Amino acid sequence: MSSESWPPQLKEWVARCLGQMTDANREEAQAELRQVIADSFVNKTLWTTDWAGVQLQSLLPKPGYTGSPLNNLKRKHNENIANVASKKTKKTAIGKNVGYNALDPTDEAALHRRAARFQREHEIERQKTGSPSNYAQTRRQLAHLSLSRANTPSFGDEPEADPNVPNWDRHTIVGTSQEIFKDYLRLTSEPKPEQIRPYPVLQRTLEELKKRWREKANYNWICSQFKSLRQDLTVQRIKNEFTVNVYEIHARMALETGDMVEYNQCQAMLRNLYDLGIRGKMAEFTAYRILMLLHGRNRSDLNLYVGQLTPELKSNASVKHALAVQRALSMGNYHSLFDLYLNAPNMGAYIMDHFIDRERCRALIVMSKAYRALPLRFIQNELAFDSAAETRKFLADHNAAFFTNPNAPDAQLTLDCKQMTTPLTQVFEEKYRKVQIKGAV
Repeated sequence: MSSESWPPQLKEWVARCLGQMTDANREEAQAELRQVIADSFVNKTLWTTDWAGVQLQSLLPKPGYTGSPLNNLKRKHNENIANVASKKTKKTAIGKNVGYNALDPTDEAALHRRAARFQREHEIERQKTGSPSNYAQTRRQLAHLSLSRANTPSFGDEPEADPNVPNWDRHTIVGTSQEIFKDYLRLTSEPKPEQIRPYPVLQRTLEELKKRWREKANYNWICSQFKSLRQDLTVQRIKNEFTVNVYEIHARMALETGDMVEYNQCQAMLRNLYDLGIRGKMAEFTAYRILMLLHGRNRSDLNLYVGQLTPELKSNASVKHALAVQRALSMGNYHSLFDLYLNAPNMGAYIMDHFIDRERCRALIVMSKAYRALPLRFIQNELAFDSAAETRKFLADHNAAFFTNPNAPDAQLTLDCKQMTTPLTQVFEEKYRKVQIKGAV
């Protein structure tokens, strides 16, 4: 769980909790802090939780030990005696000194002494709240929990720096390698500048990779190069329109080859980059995300995500298409669904390919209950198959190839709906009840 994907409100809350920790409760509070974040990550509520209102139980003030009633009475009695004696002493001192200790506006020496006293009090208060040792300790704690700030573009005046948050820009690596291509290797130690490519070299790398992809280069090699390119961007904390472009291109290549692991990783990172205000093909990948949520049948996340869409996004053609697919699925309108499948914009059809067979099976079950017999050609056209041979293969794979005239040519084959209903329903329950999405984030 990388802290780069944490919302800003969560980072501020963690920094505030660290500042409230003491030596007495630090171990318990850090354990509770990690548990709260881990639970929120598992429940997928990192972005929906109001972190400003979350309170760690280990940071709440604990009632002190009161001891026995007898000790309490003795302590209270002694405190009362001390308070009375203190008040008498104070009144006597005030009575004796009232004549010459009263502040005279014309007495410059008294005014200087008063100002010096207030200066010392302010200095003591500053040392209590913001000493260098406390600051260094807070920095070590923040580094321990990996709280990093995104390198986002600035808009307007920057707010005053928080002394409890480390300045990560001081530790950013700038690469010096001039290699255009570099295979991906997972980092096991601190990266070295001579192994990292700087921004201008990475730009040339992207152009070369696009050229190689057009020349039908091997995808495994292309994927390794893109992962290495993304790694160099991450190490150098480069987050701009070029970074968005890299992830968008890699995501499209992954979709084209069916590599859903890499696609989902790119999609997750793109969502964070878009949230930072960095421009890109946001509408296109918003439509892809809706289709992926439909594939996973994750209705709660889908409703939450669609509810957060802006009117501008909803007016985009790609997003409109994805929302129309959602509407067709929810209403069971399979005719409209397969028409949308054949006319999907951009690369939406590549995602729909992952759940179109499930919906074909569901639609065929509905047809089998409404008709006694159906021509094979009708099923081919209605369920958006490319050929009669592909239709027959689908029916055979789903134990539904029951024909009234099995020896007839494809153009005259007729499906027996009554016989296929029960075995087709059983196959649907066994094959499509659970959805497994590789690399889902």
